Amino acid sequence: MPGDPRVEEPYRLTPQTALRVAIVGFAALGIFAVLILRLWALQVLSGDKYLAQATQNRVRTIQIDAPRGVVLDRYGHVLVSNVAGTSLEVWPADLPKTWPAQKAELKALAAITHLSLKEILAKIKPYAQDPLTPVILVRGVHDDQIAYLKEHQLQFPGVQLADSFLRRYRYESLGAHFLGYVGEINQTQLDAQSGQGYALGDIIGQAGVESEYDIYLRGHDGTAQLTVDSRGRPTSAITPKVNPRPGNALRLTIDIGLQRAAERALKYGITLARQNSEPYADGGAIVAIDPRDGSILALASYPTYQPSVYVSRDPKKLAPLQNQVVAAKDNFPGLDRALSVTYPPGSTWKPVTALAAMQEHILSPYSSLLCSPDFKVKGQTGVGQLFHNWDPNVNHWMELPEALAESCDTYFYQLGYDFYKLPATRGHPLQAWAARFGFGAPTGVDLGPEASGLVPTPEWRRKTFTGKPFTAVDRVWKPGYSVQLAIGQGDVEVTPLQMTRFYALLANGGRLVTPHIVEDVEQETSTPSNPTVLRSFTPPVPTDTGIDPAALAAVQQGLYAGTHGTTGTSSGVFGSFPVSIAGKTGTAEKLISLPGYPHPLKLNQSWWCGYGPTESPSIAVCAVIENGGHGGTAAAPAALRVFEKYFHKHGVLTTHKTD
Repeated sequence: MPGDPRVEEPYRLTPQTALRVAIVGFAALGIFAVLILRLWALQVLSGDKYLAQATQNRVRTIQIDAPRGVVLDRYGHVLVSNVAGTSLEVWPADLPKTWPAQKAELKALAAITHLSLKEILAKIKPYAQDPLTPVILVRGVHDDQIAYLKEHQLQFPGVQLADSFLRRYRYESLGAHFLGYVGEINQTQLDAQSGQGYALGDIIGQAGVESEYDIYLRGHDGTAQLTVDSRGRPTSAITPKVNPRPGNALRLTIDIGLQRAAERALKYGITLARQNSEPYADGGAIVAIDPRDGSILALASYPTYQPSVYVSRDPKKLAPLQNQVVAAKDNFPGLDRALSVTYPPGSTWKPVTALAAMQEHILSPYSSLLCSPDFKVKGQTGVGQLFHNWDPNVNHWMELPEALAESCDTYFYQLGYDFYKLPATRGHPLQAWAARFGFGAPTGVDLGPEASGLVPTPEWRRKTFTGKPFTAVDRVWKPGYSVQLAIGQGDVEVTPLQMTRFYALLANGGRLVTPHIVEDVEQETSTPSNPTVLRSFTPPVPTDTGIDPAALAAVQQGLYAGTHGTTGTSSGVFGSFPVSIAGKTGTAEKLISLPGYPHPLKLNQSWWCGYGPTESPSIAVCAVIENGGHGGTAAAPAALRVFEKYFHKHGVLTTHKTD
């Protein structure tokens, strides 16, 4: 029947439409099946795994600092130890999630810690891929800072206070330069120590024995766990997992009593210099070693500082150590003048020249030379150059011991000129013997950095004085250079440690020792006098320099006459001392730049070096007072104070000749 046009035809499902509906249905069933299977896998197959991860988001592993080993002097006196402190930590994962909120919190934290926002962000940045590791912002948080953070804890999510250890320097500034200090490892150090177990945030030695022997002093940190809530706040007590292991004790060769005497002696020498019209005397160094094996008994440098400023991190107190402008104003208190600063040695160098001259048969031990007011060196043009003796009133013939005792310059000028006149085939024997005596190279001491000093040669001069403003004439080694070198002037530079090592050689019969400051590593016990030694540091066997005993005896005789002869330059200082001391004064000219002066001033560096007792030496001492004038008026009395402490005797200063 045909359809009625008045009635609407019902919708009919065509085969094509049915196929489409079927496809959509199967797709929907597939999607639901995948979702159901995934949910089943998450809950059944991986349930334990994700439960553990969820637990880890609640359980935090924290580091327990291990105390560093103590540092002892040779008699077991504690020089450096540890005290309990508090560190301020930031947990990056618990900081606010939006940058404005996070920035506001960190700026508030910066105001409390006296760090800048830039410094805080720089500390956090390396931990970007490890947000569950705490970042230590400050060690040694002050009590007022602790109180404020505890009172406003809710304002600082992600900030925690943790127990830690801080270094305690029992004698404050005493021995600061050789003890050194500790600080947080930087990226350069971390890269250099790759594979040694160091990590970001670790505290390591940054100078002195703290740095050189860090591997023994640092302990092994422990670990502990605690649970936290969603805001990172602890919800349980800390549970230790691995106990920390303290570092080992380090015993030094230093005698802390003698060190104190040496540092006081430096201030005494500076005071004497100023009283003798030397207003620019402002620093110096004293070194004392055992000439038998090179053990360092005292290593003093002035001005000094307190290592504890690196613990407190007070910006004002750190400025003289970190800001070059402030450091210059305070005469660079961070410099270790005993081994890192060089000086012209002046007349303390004359035994070097005397030994070299006798070894090269330029001089016999008891032959006489004229000690005149002046010595003239003839030049190629015939004009020549005149060199003066420090004492213009002396004009007679002398043997070597007397020339050393009176420190006759013109006697040694002639030796320097004789060295210059040697044929080229002989090389440079004065410089060669100086090198054999340890000059011009590091001593090998187990501290650093150490200056090498300089023993000038014709080759050095040609190499150094090149380019503008120098000319070909500047590169020529003239006779005056050899003359000046013979009395420790000109370009020669030495460290106080190098010079003390040389006088130890004079004391022990011609053997060159290696200075060292650490005796052994010990397991820390409650009785330092009865330690368990884990490692002893046996010093290298002294090197025999091959000095003729007769030549050495002549020099030793001259050094004894210098402290006991009627014309000795330091007899007024050591002549009445109960213990027999031998030694030599030195007055070394050096150009010094001073504030307010357009050109450098020529000032005298005051030196004295010697040893005792002369019959069986057990200590060698060198003292240098910067800008201190004559050696007999500043450095020699300072050195006497060290001998007084060492031998427990007292001396009496009288009037005396100086050099």
